[in-house]
Amino acid sequence: MAIMLLLCCAVILSCIIANRFSNKFGMPALLCFMALGMIFGSDGLFKISFNNYQITEQLCTIALIFIMFYGGFGTKWQTARPVAVKAVLLSTLGVVITAMLTCLFCYQILHFLKHSTAPLLEIESGSNDPMAYMLTMIALAMISGDSSASVPVMLLTQIGIGIGIGIASAILGIFALRKDDLITLGMDTVFVIALVLLSYALPTVLGGNGYLSVYLTGIILGNSNINNKITLVHFFDGITGLAQILIFFLLGLLSFPHLLPNLLLPAMLIALFLTFLARPAAVFLLLLPFGSSLRQCLLVAWSGLRGAASIVFAIMVIAKGTSSEHDLFHIVFFISLLSVAVQGSLLPLVAGKLDMVDNSLDIRKTFNDYQDDSDLTLMRMYIPNGHNWCNSSIAELNLPENILIALIKRGDENIIPQGSTVIHADDRVVIYK
Repeated sequence: MAIMLLLCCAVILSCIIANRFSNKFGMPALLCFMALGMIFGSDGLFKISFNNYQITEQLCTIALIFIMFYGGFGTKWQTARPVAVKAVLLSTLGVVITAMLTCLFCYQILHFLKHSTAPLLEIESGSNDPMAYMLTMIALAMISGDSSASVPVMLLTQIGIGIGIGIASAILGIFALRKDDLITLGMDTVFVIALVLLSYALPTVLGGNGYLSVYLTGIILGNSNINNKITLVHFFDGITGLAQILIFFLLGLLSFPHLLPNLLLPAMLIALFLTFLARPAAVFLLLLPFGSSLRQCLLVAWSGLRGAASIVFAIMVIAKGTSSEHDLFHIVFFISLLSVAVQGSLLPLVAGKLDMVDNSLDIRKTFNDYQDDSDLTLMRMYIPNGHNWCNSSIAELNLPENILIALIKRGDENIIPQGSTVIHADDRVVIYK
């Protein structure tokens, strides 16, 4: 036990150092955590033997649940609404188009899919986790030879149950979080954690899309008037950061770097095809009809990073006992590694070259913890002799929470008030709310 605790401390300290290294040299932080996992793994310096796909799948699934929830909870719908149609098209049809093109490439050029075209459907997932998850579930059903599995029925079931339970979970959360006498202060985070787990587990048990449900719950809950929303946003921001570190570290720990050189050629070819043909084709096909500029399409195509979700979905295939003649995990791992390293590192440069950096945009306005700009109401109040505020300190006044005393004018003197400042007769008090 003591050795395990020391190892955990070493990992945490290494993650902190890796984060500082990332900030200093501009390298994607999650890439550092993946490399850190490889250092601790079987082929690394610490030689930790770890090849349990089932445990990795379970831990990464839990982490992805909170990442998906926060992705919705922290997004301000008012800001996202103008581009919602484009975003939905990219996250649904865009994934399908890219996955189909990738499968054709793997079948025709690399001859990967002789016996089943389904196993590589999860290669192209990026940030479009709900749709990529549906493709993975369809792939698993096809691989297992489930003759009763109908793709249209599976899609409708996944989407219908996911949306229904996602909305119901959000309504339940809004009702509970608006009741001060139902959930006490400090227990709201515990309640939302339970709600997040419920919104994933229930549709999953019923055959629905748990990730879609969680994401929808996050969007509705995050854009509703609930108590302590900003506190919840910051809490889940920290949880999400920890979840991302956990996923990338575990994926690095699970990998065997000595196997990667043998997969270099097919992985490089798939990565190049995804980056320069499949993803751009889907983006241009879906965005150009909506009047998007060529520069915007190029930037969106380049920013389609293949993150940890695609590797987790590959792990799901392996954890379910699905046989494959190819090392699916390490192929997807290598593709994601290349994408995060190259696309992630060069994204600011590409955005600058395409002149797509908007310095006038305050990115904070796209998140729910941003405090909207509002006009302050200023009032100046004269305190006559005999007023009930006379000879009372600021701290003794029973002021409403949204009322603050900003300034006291006493003759020619301007006094910045403190709690101990005493108000005198003939003072002029400047109040804002």
